[in-house]
Amino acid sequence: MDFDVIIIGGSYAGMSAGLQLARARRNVLVIDAGQRRNRYAAHSHGFLTQDGKPPAEIAAAGRAELMRYATVQWLDDWVETAEPVDGGFRIVAQQGTVHTAHRLILAAGVQDELPELPGLAQRWGKHVFHCPYCHGYELQQGHIGVLAVSAISLHQGLMLPDWGTTTLFLNDAFEPDAEQLAHLTARNVQVEPGRVARLDGEAVDVVMQDGRVFSLAGLFVATRVRPGALAAQLGCELEEGPLGPYVKADFTRATTIPGVFACGDLARPAGSVALAVGDGAMAGAAAHRSLMFGL
Repeated sequence: MDFDVIIIGGSYAGMSAGLQLARARRNVLVIDAGQRRNRYAAHSHGFLTQDGKPPAEIAAAGRAELMRYATVQWLDDWVETAEPVDGGFRIVAQQGTVHTAHRLILAAGVQDELPELPGLAQRWGKHVFHCPYCHGYELQQGHIGVLAVSAISLHQGLMLPDWGTTTLFLNDAFEPDAEQLAHLTARNVQVEPGRVARLDGEAVDVVMQDGRVFSLAGLFVATRVRPGALAAQLGCELEEGPLGPYVKADFTRATTIPGVFACGDLARPAGSVALAVGDGAMAGAAAHRSLMFGL
């Protein structure tokens, strides 16, 4: 085997996993394509000591810390295939290089599938968000909207009044029942029926099909998430979460395939930078333990 562990995905979870293994003096290869999920956001929030810093700055500092360890190598590339071989796993990168390791850590995150609404994609991460803990405070208790995509949007609608005056735009996505409407009323959420035509304005104006316009400080939407193909290639079991499938992993971040660990957004129903870093630390330590004892 070329390495003790190959980590696929070098964002916050992957680097955190690599740091534990590097400090255990294990030979590690990190393969990363440079597509962090939060690359559209100007600032990251909620991660202690890094609150408010640009995501790219946090990632660059993490990489610099990790690469100070002589047993760590980094490859800027995509992974095309991953398969088990005798004694470990074989990875083929997009540029054609082949690498083997005794253990794999999957940390490549997920892709957000945005609703097909004119004006939304270009505002993603700037005025349209998915996580109020990450972006709600900066809206300064202004007028906030929730774009409904399914019944899951009820949860966002009930959460967001703690960050500002909230309107739930049903957008013909679902119809709250009497009990749900009572909960929304108790939280002072304005429910707006009808379909949204587009988003407009310098920040975000919700333009309804009937021509009405709602000017907002920010709009929240629950995206559908999609993991990459590698976990399925390896045979890892997936679970269906409220936002989409994710890799099933136990508390040590071990998947259903021996020797394969998964961490970060790829392996939890919802996540953040802080949670990804914690997940990665657990995955790295668990992978090391499995090497120690041949688990």
